[in-house]
Amino acid sequence: MTRISRIFGAIGRNTLLFLAHLARFADLLKQALFWTIVAPIKGKQVRWKSTFDQMVLIGVNSIPIVAVICFFVGLILAMQAAYQLERFGASIYVADLVGVSMTREMGPLLTAIIIAGRSGSAIAAEIGTMRVYEEIDALRTMGFNPVQFLVVPRTLALLIMLPCLTLIADFIGILGGFFFAVFSLKISFIRYLNQTIDALVMKDLITGLVKTVVFAIIVAQVGCYQGFSVKGGAEGVGKATTASVVASIFLIILADLVCTMIFYSTL
Repeated sequence: MTRISRIFGAIGRNTLLFLAHLARFADLLKQALFWTIVAPIKGKQVRWKSTFDQMVLIGVNSIPIVAVICFFVGLILAMQAAYQLERFGASIYVADLVGVSMTREMGPLLTAIIIAGRSGSAIAAEIGTMRVYEEIDALRTMGFNPVQFLVVPRTLALLIMLPCLTLIADFIGILGGFFFAVFSLKISFIRYLNQTIDALVMKDLITGLVKTVVFAIIVAQVGCYQGFSVKGGAEGVGKATTASVVASIFLIILADLVCTMIFYSTL
């Protein structure tokens, strides 16, 4: 009986802890959306210099790794598609599979996961370090709102740069499939290009870009929340950084599932 009580007690404590984290996360998201959307309308100034700095750190500096990974993924998709389609003499449809897969699914998802690992963790570590050294308390003492000062620039930078990175990822991924088709399957450049253009429609691109907006909010808010939640010293910062990456990737995949279900049933 005592063992059963301990099990139910642990379940209850973990459930209450999860609900407390969920409530604090929702409160941070509400404040971030207010300072990002509502406050500028009411005349509150957005820290655009800090936003541009974050756009460079999050977006521009991530282009090489996003491009390399998505090029390889495009190659892999083309190889796997060709393995099946060559049996039916339909190798040209490699262009369809690579183009639609990259724009609707793989481009947005891969880019978001890369940014979550690269920039989401950096956001959590930076804000967590500020919390350890009581710099956030100093901001409050000086009359600055930490959400406006720290969260909004990072959220705006991700909202702007993640769709841009996704467009680059889509193009580079399709380019990877193109290289395999031209040099291995001996499909002509013009034929592959025309097949890709015929296969893609605007809703493929739009659905992928809509997903990136959701992914950007997830990465920014999870990173900032974990940073604000840091307790202790360097060990706390390390745990928050790890938790930020794990939670971001999980929520990104979950959000991708939900968005795909919505688009599948409505479009």
